[in-house]
Amino acid sequence: MKVLKFGGSSVASAENIKKVVDVIRKIEGEAIVVLSAMQGTTDKLIDAGRMAERGDEGYKQKLDGIRGLHMRTVTELFPSQSIAPIQMAIEEDLRELERIVQGVSLVGECSLRTLDNILSFGELLSSSLVSMYLNAVGVETGSLDSRCLIRTDSNFGSASVDFKETNSFIEQYFIKSDFGGRKSKLTVVPGFIASDTSGHTTTLGRGGSDYTAAIFAAALDADVLEIWTDVSGMMTADPRFVRNVREIPRITYREAMELSHFGAKVIYPPTIQPVMAKRIPVCVKNTFSPDDFGTLIEAETSDAKMIRGITSIDKIAVLNLEGSGMVGVPGFSKRLFDALSRSQINVILITQSSSEHSICVAIEEKANDRAKAAVDREFEYEIAVGKIDPLRVETGLSILALVGDRMRFHTGVSGRMFSTLGHNGVNIRAIAQGSSERNISAIIESADVRKAVNTLHEEFFSDGNKQINIFVAGVGTVGSRLLGQIEQQFQHVSDELRLNLRVVGVATSKKAAFADEGVELGTIKDVIAEAEASDIAAFTDSIIERNLRNSIFVDVTASPDVVETYPKLLQRSVSVIACNKIAASSELKKYQALKDLAREFNSNFLFETNVGAGLPVIKTLEDLIRSGDKVNRIEAVLSGTLNFVFNSYDGTRSFSDVVRQAQQEGYTEPDPRLDLSGTDVARKILILAREAGYAIEMADITNVAFLPESCLAGTVEDFYAEMTRQEPHFRKLLDDATAQGLKLKYIASLDAGKASVGLQSIGPDHNFANLSGKDNAVLFYTNRYADQPLVIKGAGAGADVTAAGVFADIIRAAR
Repeated sequence: MKVLKFGGSSVASAENIKKVVDVIRKIEGEAIVVLSAMQGTTDKLIDAGRMAERGDEGYKQKLDGIRGLHMRTVTELFPSQSIAPIQMAIEEDLRELERIVQGVSLVGECSLRTLDNILSFGELLSSSLVSMYLNAVGVETGSLDSRCLIRTDSNFGSASVDFKETNSFIEQYFIKSDFGGRKSKLTVVPGFIASDTSGHTTTLGRGGSDYTAAIFAAALDADVLEIWTDVSGMMTADPRFVRNVREIPRITYREAMELSHFGAKVIYPPTIQPVMAKRIPVCVKNTFSPDDFGTLIEAETSDAKMIRGITSIDKIAVLNLEGSGMVGVPGFSKRLFDALSRSQINVILITQSSSEHSICVAIEEKANDRAKAAVDREFEYEIAVGKIDPLRVETGLSILALVGDRMRFHTGVSGRMFSTLGHNGVNIRAIAQGSSERNISAIIESADVRKAVNTLHEEFFSDGNKQINIFVAGVGTVGSRLLGQIEQQFQHVSDELRLNLRVVGVATSKKAAFADEGVELGTIKDVIAEAEASDIAAFTDSIIERNLRNSIFVDVTASPDVVETYPKLLQRSVSVIACNKIAASSELKKYQALKDLAREFNSNFLFETNVGAGLPVIKTLEDLIRSGDKVNRIEAVLSGTLNFVFNSYDGTRSFSDVVRQAQQEGYTEPDPRLDLSGTDVARKILILAREAGYAIEMADITNVAFLPESCLAGTVEDFYAEMTRQEPHFRKLLDDATAQGLKLKYIASLDAGKASVGLQSIGPDHNFANLSGKDNAVLFYTNRYADQPLVIKGAGAGADVTAAGVFADIIRAAR
């Protein structure tokens, strides 16, 4: 004996019913086929009943829709010469349905008992239709109303089965009465419906057709129960959330129960219990891909996977009962659950503090008002005298569950789960884990479910690749080079570092573009040209709203407005990579606040390119400090721009011409005066001093300027014109140094917490004498490197090396 159940999507249309019949034709031996209502019919029936109850004539349109669907299916399935009796049979049921709903409209009441009667027509219509079609195409078929055999209590809407009586009826019909008067070995029955001892129609809960099939399978000791649906078995996660979900070929009964209970929609949770007791295997198959293996649910499986799946339940409310009067007093928990039970409220999850000061339970959100009223009423006295607080209800939550029988054989699973969620800013409101260690559940905000499921699926089921979602503000010279490097190195980073870099959003000061599948980096100019108008605040708000896992924001601007968005990003665990120097060189308290936010919310705040473009200056300094070393003195040439200018200025060209060349080659800030005034170098030594552990402000840095005050006024072009007029001043600086056999270098220093920047004339023996081109150099004098400094040297300016430094920070944050 085999029992097959076909879901609503499998019988949703004439075309789908033909696929069902193709599956049924291949059955060998006896079989029972259980059918759900045609897809969408049950919802329409509920709407019709409730609309009729409140006097809304729109119920007639709902019923017309049901009639149209079934009659259209009849027309498409049956030849015209034999269609009349089929239509009459379907029409008879439809007229009976109309009479019941019209009665509801007249009395203005739709009890649960009446609603169950209305809902039964969905399954009755579909099973009648399929049964008649099977016979019409030559598949000898008998039909049976499951209400005749499945006996329940009178809990309308979700009735409990009387298995003793039900099993007796099923055995009597199918086994003890010599084939039960049946005319064929194939019997079609409607799912979902049953009857109580008074003969009133009851239902087994939404999804109850699976349960019907399991009841028949268990009663008859069937060889197998097949659940035919529109997916090829159970999945490791909800495919609506996760792109690369995997099918689960084999799973145990208990794992399947956990997954189905916690939101996996493939199988109705109560289905497992009857067949598990009889150790009847359950196959979940795809009506539309019948050759796919699907999922086999059995008592034990040889599959040694630690985690079987990740699932979630939405629309959860959390009830928090707290109070010092609960400590050490027995009976509070019992009274809480009794109060909820009397109000017919199902508890999904329970957790309690070890101090007994509070107890937390999760229920369906739709029952939260009833729950609060019931619990506050139960503890009315204790609340009045202050022993406990009024019940606190939180909504907008979901339960996230990690399921797997073999988790108990592996240490650290919970740690990996919560660490992964924490690094992505998913806040855990409550935790529950059974002693069997088959399920680890956490309550989180519903807004974080998609990110949480994707993050955990990547952690436990991916091939090792990690999805990184990048948002870039600023696509000028450095920004465009960065995007080019990401595109060029994409495959290398994927193959070698197992990182899948996806640029999801790009922004300029006036426009922003997003692409959930990733921006086409090779056409970035076109992308920006077609982008919608936006400012940086709206751009970063969109990043937060998208709430993607492993998000990194990259600031390749010099804008203070962009810096203002850092705190809200870090608070949502979005890492910030700043090529922009403003944040790290701002007021000390703002700098420290950003560092603190990054630590508090498990995000990264990285700004390596603030000091030496692509040179690993800050990272090296961090390594020194973390390893217990102490920085006593720093000497540095921190401006590739100024080093290039003074290396190139030899008197054959004007000073202004050399500066203009430096700007044209991309070495300077957009406003070269930031470089030549020493402001940029002062920012850099300030950042190094702070990273070395010194609490100093910009005003504490001594800046010995070489640029005449008059050069700082007006526009950039005014600046160049004034430099031309001041050429004698610059020539004198050069001549004085040359006459002494010295070179001009702009040097920053930090000594005993005192910082200064300025132009110096240095001799040939100086550490910086041979710095050429746009090179930078940093000398760290520490406790370990007291006599011979640790030296970092290399190109300190240029779009390519700066972009490479930003790229390195992205990789660092991603890993």
